[in-house]
Amino acid sequence: MILRALIATAAMAALALPAAAQDAPRWSFAIHGGAGVIERASLSPEQDMAYRAALTRALEAGKAVLERGGSALDAIQSAIQLMEDDPLFNAGRGAVFTAAGRNELDAAVMNGRDRTAGAVAGLTTTRHPIAAARAVMEQSPHVMLIGEGADTFAASVGLEQVDPSYFFTRRRWDQMIRNLTEQGIALPPLPPVGTPGSPIGGVALAEPAPPLNERKFGTVGAVALDQSGTLAAGTSTGGMTAKRWGRVGDVPVIGAGTYASNADGCAVSATGDGEFYIRASVARDICMRIATGTTGQAAAQAEVDDALALGGTGGVIVMDAQGRPAFAMTTSGMYRGAVSAGVPATVAIYADEPRP
Repeated sequence: MILRALIATAAMAALALPAAAQDAPRWSFAIHGGAGVIERASLSPEQDMAYRAALTRALEAGKAVLERGGSALDAIQSAIQLMEDDPLFNAGRGAVFTAAGRNELDAAVMNGRDRTAGAVAGLTTTRHPIAAARAVMEQSPHVMLIGEGADTFAASVGLEQVDPSYFFTRRRWDQMIRNLTEQGIALPPLPPVGTPGSPIGGVALAEPAPPLNERKFGTVGAVALDQSGTLAAGTSTGGMTAKRWGRVGDVPVIGAGTYASNADGCAVSATGDGEFYIRASVARDICMRIATGTTGQAAAQAEVDDALALGGTGGVIVMDAQGRPAFAMTTSGMYRGAVSAGVPATVAIYADEPRP
């Protein structure tokens, strides 16, 4: 409990906005790139810089949308698509592999204004799962589509389709091989991945590879408040390394890994052990706590602690109706950042990191 309290205090301070900026920001935006065992000793200076640069690019993309009066959903999609294309994260290109040697991608979005939502699970050919989730919300009568049908729908509404090899990265393949070897499970054959450096190869990374002990927490997400006062949330992931039997985690489960409601004054995107986040209905419960008067930071930390009590680990990002971001985690780090009207972009990695 003492450790969790220290982490909560550090996370609260790490990205807290100045008091003057908290009063009435015209817009606000926050992102995460996953939580996990992320310690200073495990990241080289080059790795640290690469993550900070990637987070800053995503923040700037969301900022560009919001400061010109764009919607919270547009800001979220813009930032998450950048992270889906960045091999540093476990979403889109650079996603982890299943035990069958496939990349299966999940995503969800929710509009707090009317609580419409869209989610996809098990995509294999749609370049940007977050765009597919939004299309389900806006261009179908459904909330969640899965597998081949979800890819077919995405293609039918004009979303870019790619060969599955587009998502391949060598380090994620090797990570899966190590995992299966430790479990004594038969290894899948190496899929065709083109030539090193080719558009669909992904064998060689331009960025320094993340640490090998990052586990599955490279999930990406964003929460936003736009100038109209609308809250929204979005999350995208490749799921769990070496997952089997069509496993789906919390990300596309509305109310578990993703939730937004103007009525509650809350938007949430989560990252962590999905099974426990589903059981604890983490994202929805955070919003319920805020609706009853709890601050975003207190609600976020209390809820991830509840999920931890069930056995899970991870983190969340939260945006309240006043545009105040909150970050809570039960891990040693979470890639994260925030920016709002009149306040420069700030990024952080480690749980005890002070505001840069």
